[in-house]
Amino acid sequence: MTHSPARRGVWILVGALAILALLWCGLWMAYHDRVPRGSTVAGVAIGGLTPTAAEEKLEQEIGPRLTHPVELRAGTRQASVVPAEAGIRPQWAATVESAGVSSANPFSLLGSLVGSTDIPLLSDVDEDAFQAQAARLEGELHADPVDGSVELHGAEIVQHEATPGQDAQPDALRSALRSRWWEPQGLSVDTRSIAPGISTEEVRRIAEGPAARAVSAPIILHGHEGADGILPPERMGEVLSFVPEEGTGRLRPELNREAARGILAEGLAPSEHPHVNAQIDFRGGDRRVTPHQDGTLINWDESLADLEERLVGEGQKERDAVYQDDPAPYTTEMAEHATFDDVLGEFTTGGFSGPSGVNIARVAETVNGAFIAPGEVFSLNGFTGPRGTAQGYVESGVILNGRPDKAVGGGISQFATTLYNAAYFAGMEDVTHTPHSYYISRYPAGREATVYEGAIDLQFRNTSPHGVRIDASVAGNEVTVRLVGVKTVNVESINGGRWAPTEPEEVTVRGGECVAASGAPGFTTSDTRIVRALGGEELSRTTTTTVYDPEPRVRCEP
Repeated sequence: MTHSPARRGVWILVGALAILALLWCGLWMAYHDRVPRGSTVAGVAIGGLTPTAAEEKLEQEIGPRLTHPVELRAGTRQASVVPAEAGIRPQWAATVESAGVSSANPFSLLGSLVGSTDIPLLSDVDEDAFQAQAARLEGELHADPVDGSVELHGAEIVQHEATPGQDAQPDALRSALRSRWWEPQGLSVDTRSIAPGISTEEVRRIAEGPAARAVSAPIILHGHEGADGILPPERMGEVLSFVPEEGTGRLRPELNREAARGILAEGLAPSEHPHVNAQIDFRGGDRRVTPHQDGTLINWDESLADLEERLVGEGQKERDAVYQDDPAPYTTEMAEHATFDDVLGEFTTGGFSGPSGVNIARVAETVNGAFIAPGEVFSLNGFTGPRGTAQGYVESGVILNGRPDKAVGGGISQFATTLYNAAYFAGMEDVTHTPHSYYISRYPAGREATVYEGAIDLQFRNTSPHGVRIDASVAGNEVTVRLVGVKTVNVESINGGRWAPTEPEEVTVRGGECVAASGAPGFTTSDTRIVRALGGEELSRTTTTTVYDPEPRVRCEP
């Protein structure tokens, strides 16, 4: 029996529907209690698995990533974080549950055979740990902007271009870390650009303008007697720099006037004639006065007044130096009428003999009668000059490297201590003095000085308005130093006691040059000098702290 085409079409349709129904029934029976097919979480396929199996698979494949660093990239910076240390706790069950189960809808069920669905991985966080790590990452992903700058290296203009900085966007960083910490390829975080304070355009402006003009020609200062001070282009970097001007985004020139003065003075020095105070020579028992000489010096403030305009502007590169008179403060008339009737300060030390006595007597003879004009500095090394055998000095005991030794001129430190104390009580200004490395009992603790030719000096300034003479003499085994002139102050010394004792160490020295020593403890002490006017008014109070090393016990062996 034949069927009409229409009837055959119906039967075909019925058959197709029957097949689809059977397919739906089969799929439904197979997946109705499972995660929908095509479901993935963080790249892991869990479709078709039971919820329990899906949870186990996620934990097995994604869980290890919790303890592996994840890289974060933000502009030019990188940082890493271990998710577990950031307090991230994946919620496996909640994630699988959010995927649901296979739908009974035949179209959804059949569509799952060919489609895929990405399910977000749900996580909780320990907020304290998370925020701490996020803040750290923000810091590491931050980059400060680098201002542009201009430097002069000799006559060369060196330009440093500006570099913008950056900040990682806090919300974007936290969101990425919370939701995509598992990404194996790392995370990219949006940034905010930070503009530098000094732009590259400003660098160009300075380099092509003020800097170029500065190195275009030398600065010349014409002085007297044919002398010229020259600041050449190759030394401009010592004098000129360009620094940021606050709040403007611009660079401004900054001059080192002292450096400029020093360079220009190299050529102008012969044209300057500093004053010379009147001097008094007491040698031979007579007073011989060397007349004063007034001088002429460059007025540097006026000579350099327009230096910036001449360096970086359109001003002339050459000009004449300005000079000023330099009158001597201690005149011939003052010296001729000076009196030396008052003892300003006096001190005596003793306990020396033999070679040390020879050296002390020799230096006392040299210094006796030395004159110090008001405001001038007396230098013991400078006044005596070399102290060798040619000058009558002999070998005697010294302290070398913290232990007894011998050297030509040994013993001079006792004279230095005596002179230091005389100047101390005369109210002179201490310019430089150096205490011994360890305490010597015949000297006042914290109020003594050592010298060493070419290395350690004793210097003090005459701060009185009158000339001062040094009288030095040796009698027996004592040396006395007096400073005489016109008394204007009284001086009091207050010792602060001793504290912080330190014990000596034992040192073994082999060889015939060894000098044995029993050693002594070290300690710290202080001395306070109070200077008062003759009427009793306190003028100054100065405390000096001295630390003495322990004197080592020296044991000699052949």
